[in-house]
Amino acid sequence: MKTRLCGRASKLYTIFNTPLPHGTGTLAKKEAIRYHFNTMATLVIKSFPEELHAKLKAMAAAHRRSVTQETIHLIETALTSEEETARVGEPSTSYWATRKLLPEYEALLKSGALTSETDSAIGLSEERDAR
Repeated sequence: MKTRLCGRASKLYTIFNTPLPHGTGTLAKKEAIRYHFNTMATLVIKSFPEELHAKLKAMAAAHRRSVTQETIHLIETALTSEEETARVGEPSTSYWATRKLLPEYEALLKSGALTSETDSAIGLSEERDAR
């Protein structure tokens, strides 16, 4: 019975069962496996603005990097700073968390008038169905 393989498994099967020319040994197979299975991810950005690309090229040239290296550096920097910001502001210190409420609204919150046992989505759905 013949087993049918797909994707990476079929590539691996092909690599291991393909005879190599005389003089090439397991090193060539290891390199082929490394190429097929350890390649880095690719990012494709469609409709990238020309002026932004020009700025990116200029920044890359100023830092003596390729456009790809500069893009990776900028993404790493942005993600690292985003993680640090998230860690620093553990209890949310955003405007919405610390804003001063109107006295009328604050009184309604304290009285419990705005809390309900049912989900607001259910109430909206019931109201729509009643129309």
